[in-house]
Amino acid sequence: MRLMLAPMEGVIDHTMRELLTSLGGVDRCVTEFVRVTDRLLPPKVFHRLCPELASGGRTSSGVPVYLQLLGGQASVLAENAARAAELGAPGIDLNFGCPAKTVNRSDGGSVILREPGRVHAITAAVRAAVPAHIPVTVKTRLGYEDQSLFLDIVRGIDAAGVDELTVHARTKRHGYRPPAYWEEIARAREVTRLPLIANGEIWNPADAMRCREITGCNDLMLGRGALCRPDLPRLVAGAATGDHPAPLRWEQVLPLLSHFFELNLAHYDACFAPNPLKQWLVYLRAHYFPAALLFEQVKRLRQPREIQLALRAAIADARRPAHSPATA
Repeated sequence: MRLMLAPMEGVIDHTMRELLTSLGGVDRCVTEFVRVTDRLLPPKVFHRLCPELASGGRTSSGVPVYLQLLGGQASVLAENAARAAELGAPGIDLNFGCPAKTVNRSDGGSVILREPGRVHAITAAVRAAVPAHIPVTVKTRLGYEDQSLFLDIVRGIDAAGVDELTVHARTKRHGYRPPAYWEEIARAREVTRLPLIANGEIWNPADAMRCREITGCNDLMLGRGALCRPDLPRLVAGAATGDHPAPLRWEQVLPLLSHFFELNLAHYDACFAPNPLKQWLVYLRAHYFPAALLFEQVKRLRQPREIQLALRAAIADARRPAHSPATA
């Protein structure tokens, strides 16, 4: 089984990829989408969203990072895909899944699923433009308004000759509301032999095993679940092999938060570094109750030094034996 870390715009950037892949269990990452409109983008755009290009297209843990493109013009996407390959991307991924209204209004993401012929044309153009040894993969949803065109979409992607297909088991209309319709992914096997990767509503190892059973997919993509439980990839990988590693405790997550904050301070302007930390705490509180308390402590803090002190205090408090009195 392979586990992929999902691209999540504004959430899973290179700093989060660096941290999550260091914990083990992740076999591949995909960048946030590079928005392509009507021109060939300069190299700096690709490097900004995928700094890993400077290190062979991998995180420091050795996990490959595919570069994702989003747009509606086949020829321009193909041109940019070729450039990404020249810059060292180990793989190219195409985004037909983004449900954001602003993206859809600009002829990108899931709106293209209304036209399976365009999905095929874009995918085929990109595959033709990228050297054969570099994988081209696609991420899609079940459809735009409903699932009626899903199998046509899959047929077109298959005919384009790409290497893999990831399916988020909801339509654009479904958004991110549960449930995920895993059984629809199983239908795709009727019309393609492409390796399929299932995505959607995988929050724990039991979900992962049930998703594999229903979809028939060996490989999975994890998104929000991996943000709520940063060791989820490792736990899922362990469940698949019969190994059951111990879950991360809150006192083990706290140093990760501190490391993540320092990564953001190193790569972004100090005034922006607090926001990703707060955003991650919002996800973490779904699984770790103390994350909600820490979020309340830091949510109004703006200065990096204040946040660093709050994190250090939280780490010290978590390490203090329960019977020990608090010290000044």
